[in-house]
Amino acid sequence: MMRNRFYLLPVIFIILYSCSENRKDKVDTYVLSELSRGLHGYISYNSAKPPADYGAGISFYSAVWPLIEQPLADFQIGLPSTWIIPENSDVDFPLCPNGTHARDNWPERGPTWGSVFQTIEGGLGYWAGNKFRYGSPKFSMNATSSCYDFEIASPGWGFFRSSQPLDDDKMGIAQLSNRLLVPPDGLTFEGNPDGQFLGYAWMALPLMDATEGPPPTGDQSWTLFLNSMNFKGPVAYYIAETWSKISKDYKPDYGRGLDARPGVMGGGAIEINTVPKIMAGNTGDTVYYKIPQLQFPVDDQGKTVLVQDVKYYSKDALYNTFKAWQNGGESCEGKFQPEGTWEPELTTSMPDFDQDGVKLENMDRIFDTYIYPGNIFGMKWNNSQVTEPGNFPQYYMQVGNGIKEPVSAEDVPPELVLKEFKLAERGTPYISPDAGSWSDPGPVSAPETVTLADGSTVTYCWYRFIDQPSLQQFNWSNEKKESLQLLVEMIHAQWLKDSEYMAPPGTGTLVSLDPALLVQPPEGYEIGYVPIVIGQK
Repeated sequence: MMRNRFYLLPVIFIILYSCSENRKDKVDTYVLSELSRGLHGYISYNSAKPPADYGAGISFYSAVWPLIEQPLADFQIGLPSTWIIPENSDVDFPLCPNGTHARDNWPERGPTWGSVFQTIEGGLGYWAGNKFRYGSPKFSMNATSSCYDFEIASPGWGFFRSSQPLDDDKMGIAQLSNRLLVPPDGLTFEGNPDGQFLGYAWMALPLMDATEGPPPTGDQSWTLFLNSMNFKGPVAYYIAETWSKISKDYKPDYGRGLDARPGVMGGGAIEINTVPKIMAGNTGDTVYYKIPQLQFPVDDQGKTVLVQDVKYYSKDALYNTFKAWQNGGESCEGKFQPEGTWEPELTTSMPDFDQDGVKLENMDRIFDTYIYPGNIFGMKWNNSQVTEPGNFPQYYMQVGNGIKEPVSAEDVPPELVLKEFKLAERGTPYISPDAGSWSDPGPVSAPETVTLADGSTVTYCWYRFIDQPSLQQFNWSNEKKESLQLLVEMIHAQWLKDSEYMAPPGTGTLVSLDPALLVQPPEGYEIGYVPIVIGQK
């Protein structure tokens, strides 16, 4: 999930003449204007509130498909994902200190600013800030640890605002997998997925013990697990200190971050955010609008399945067995245990959509959101109103100050139908510095390169796990660092990329990640070393 950002497109006035079939006695003059804010809304599901102890993780399977036919400029829509915040319902004071972005700019989030204090979001989607677009969506980690002062999306970079790497003291993700690259522009997929599923989970693991501080830091390292056809298992995690940093100079936040508090995870959504539009207007009262064609997967039964197998986890699912293993107990295989798993009942309702703040009416004539048997969230298409199920309405009409509603292509000026949206261009490369935490202690290998499905070239080096850039900002003792290094070596030896961690999807097949993302450790670096992306261009 992503917070709102709007990008104003250039306004181009083109005077064209057309003669519609129902106005053969009159020639209308239309002005075509390219604008932003073409569509906004959430296609969402809600979840029953989990039991009190089930705040240690969440998992689900989300469909992967090309929402648009071509990569478009200034386009941002997140495919089904979720939003995790720390449980602070007992707080009655501001969690965001004065001077933070959320506290100074979003008074409507007060008085506690709990919903924007800290978040884990991201997931599948298209983002306006992507530097390298291609047809399919990408997967990106994303979190904000300090009231939206900055965002963290990969082991070295933020969330597409800039191609510049994060400052050393703002990094927050540690690479855990020794088999999968995490590029700053997001994970790519093989081929052209058309509704296969990617499973992913956020699980709180005790990778390090809690410390008293100051500031105090809890023992929860929120770890991303993926389940795809060609990769399964943990990818990376948010370092616990990432969440406790904000309390260093603001004691009211002691113990209030995601390092120490249970996660609140209520449902999920497709967030329709930044969408361009083309407006066709004349001197009359009628105005027509066009947005990019959004397409949704439809199976052989006519259903659009978006999310399935939503599960919440207590510490009995993985945390406790992992903790025992860490302390010398029986081996932990990493599989999520059923005794710590809770499956909620999902509900949904037809969402509201707006275009630049004006509500779109009669959208339910085209489709409705739906919970299918098996607790599956998706969409149901009204086949009497649509010729192609899966196609979201592309054209809209407004007469005067009346309602704005979807219409067919035959009802709008032909020049509007012919007008195309601006395609995305290649962005600036991501390049890591040759100094600071990237070089001290530095990598143990020479750079290697691969070419991804999006056409970009990714450069990476192998680092000893504990020497990777994001971990160099902390004043940890040698004993503490070596203890974490040893734990990761145990994970590398026993948690393999083809083992089972999440339960398999209830229906459908798994998607495959871009094979170029999958790497083989060099000889001598099979255990305890990780591939760190140092550039993408």
